[in-house]
Amino acid sequence: MRKLIIYLAAGLLLAGCSTTRRIGKDEILYTGLKGVNVQTPENEKFPSDVKSTLTEAVSVKPNNSLLGSASVRYPFPLGLWVYNNWPNPPKGLKHWIYEKLATTPVLVSDVRPEVRVHMLDQLLDNNGYFSGTSAYELVQKRNKKKASILYKVEAGRPYLLDSLILLPDSVHLYHLIDSVAEKSKYFKVGSRYSTDSLSVLRIDIANAVRNRGYYYFRPEYIQYLADSTINPGSIALKLDIADNTPAIALARYRTGEITTYIYRNRGGGAPDTIDTKKGTLIRYMPSRLRDGLIPSCIAFREGRTFSVRQMNNTQSRLSRLGIFNDINITVTRDTVHTDENLLDVAIECTFDRPLEASIEANVSSKSNSYLGPGLSLGLTNRNLFGGGELLNLSLTGAYEWQTGSGKKNSVFNSYEVGLNATLAFPRLLAPKFIPRTRRDVSWTRISLGADLLNRPHYFKLSQFNAGLAYDWQSSKYISNTFTLFKLTYNKLQHTTPVFDSIMNANPAIALSFQSQYIPQMSYSLVFDRATRRNTFNLQLTLQEAGNIFWSIYELCGKKGEKSLFKTPFSQFIKGYGQFVYGRRLFGDHWLVNRIGVGAAYAYGNSSQVPYSEQFYCGGANSVRAFTVRSIGPGSYRAPADQVNGYFDQTGTFTFIANSEYRFPILGPLHGALFLDAGNVWTLKNEPERPGGQLKANTFFKDLALGTGVGLRFDISMLIIRGDLGIGIHAPYDTGKRGYYNMESFKKSLAFHLAIGYPF
Repeated sequence: MRKLIIYLAAGLLLAGCSTTRRIGKDEILYTGLKGVNVQTPENEKFPSDVKSTLTEAVSVKPNNSLLGSASVRYPFPLGLWVYNNWPNPPKGLKHWIYEKLATTPVLVSDVRPEVRVHMLDQLLDNNGYFSGTSAYELVQKRNKKKASILYKVEAGRPYLLDSLILLPDSVHLYHLIDSVAEKSKYFKVGSRYSTDSLSVLRIDIANAVRNRGYYYFRPEYIQYLADSTINPGSIALKLDIADNTPAIALARYRTGEITTYIYRNRGGGAPDTIDTKKGTLIRYMPSRLRDGLIPSCIAFREGRTFSVRQMNNTQSRLSRLGIFNDINITVTRDTVHTDENLLDVAIECTFDRPLEASIEANVSSKSNSYLGPGLSLGLTNRNLFGGGELLNLSLTGAYEWQTGSGKKNSVFNSYEVGLNATLAFPRLLAPKFIPRTRRDVSWTRISLGADLLNRPHYFKLSQFNAGLAYDWQSSKYISNTFTLFKLTYNKLQHTTPVFDSIMNANPAIALSFQSQYIPQMSYSLVFDRATRRNTFNLQLTLQEAGNIFWSIYELCGKKGEKSLFKTPFSQFIKGYGQFVYGRRLFGDHWLVNRIGVGAAYAYGNSSQVPYSEQFYCGGANSVRAFTVRSIGPGSYRAPADQVNGYFDQTGTFTFIANSEYRFPILGPLHGALFLDAGNVWTLKNEPERPGGQLKANTFFKDLALGTGVGLRFDISMLIIRGDLGIGIHAPYDTGKRGYYNMESFKKSLAFHLAIGYPF
């Protein structure tokens, strides 16, 4: 085997320059797209979207393409070397190696540039450049058996719309179609002729009229008549209805009978019929279901104009209840009332299993030399009281032991146990002044939980929390969460001399660990919108703690430090904002960027923000070249002899910026190149952590910077992610000069395995 590997390596080295040996006499190896040069009259600007369309049409990947690029190749064409220089016996190990490594050459004849020139001409016509012409040129260097392809386009002047003819405003349907066309940004005199834009307008018209009762109308029933002879160089465009449009598509319909069927999960049962304001409800008994739950999700109204939007909203609301595993809506023409255009609606819902159990196991390896497994058990009860309520119970546990210390450790080095319960109601149990859309189901969530964290060599900390929160949609793209009240109680039950010495050296951190209540109120807003080429996600969160209790005590004349049940309560304000913007470059290649800023400030009854509410940096979703809680605040670095220095690695101000290029590799396997920057700082000066305070003149120097590569395995709704971060700049003193100050390349690496995208 060793000889075979040596033979393979030697053969490849000796034949390193021979990538065209087996190519036929009249064939040429394709080495990529040289470019698409577009010439316009008098340097007239050529639309960038049309240029992208032309480039995409002629983009053919050559051998050893770099990240799927049609123009850039990596310098070691191993597959071509093997194909041209390695013998391929009919069987055996050499045959297996050949089949695995060899790559068939991509030839110019395979690319068929003459056909792609015709494609360019057609695309020019589709975008209004009727006088445009295309050609191609083989670009060759010293080796005449290799060539890249340069496409040359003479665009000419685009044809513009100089006159528009709409449908006669004689019937309701024509009036609707004309109104949609008139509001279109494209359907204007002076716009460039574009078949793509006309197709989009077709779809817009069909969607609009189907929401006005014309259920059977389709985009293909709209046709355009274009004439370029009336005014040479321009287009006279007429919008019309296709001759083959069926009468059923021109008729306007109202909603007829609405019948909803609720089937049991196991089938069977006796039907129970109820007449509601939203039609007839037939449920198969025995069944636990409130009479008003299903009607509240139905957007249809008998006798009113039928709308496809109502059908989509009904489907969405029923799905968001989370109690059905199958929902089907069927629309049929009414055959009883022959004198009216009615559409009957049948809604069929099948209950999901009422109880669902889940188990999740994981293994974690932390920067503080702790290694161990974790286990999470979950139980969900759907439709608890018959009104779509969801009860979620979760029990989590994690056990860790310390590695690499050279000392005999206790059996239970560290463990964490948590029990949490959430009861969610699919409605707002609150005053109706909260603005919300009926497009989605609103939720009221009541939570209760307890956690115990034990670090035998340091401390034992218990936490209890209870809360009430509301989730609702205020518009199509905006969702809201308002936590009316959340009370958290932190109790530091036990400490060791080692932990006490760390806290004595840093009183600010010690105050954040003290036993205290955290009474909070918060509001979060998420704006999320995606188009064909862009994604936008904005998240804003504002929370306060202790202000209501403090005000009540002040009104009652209580001065000085205030307590709740003889225990101090925290008082602070905290805000965080994050904006993520994604741009599709081409195909499934995306550039995604994130900027996040947050701040927390303690005052009044507190001098420090609780440790659990402070910011930290590093890790799988932050600056990936550094482990979690290993950088900051600012240029501060925990002492080398402080094993658990991560106690100090928090702050009250954070800034994070990421840029990630995501691209497909093969099937469900995707790749990423990323650049991360960020850190945390303290807003107040803490002498125990020098360099940790936020200052304008050191802000950029304090930013940790890292790059790296990653792999994502996308299997259905689960994304498994592995990222290898490479440090470029550490904000603390590493003993190295210059901006690149990593101690060594090996020590600058950090690997993270996680679920889902980082942002």
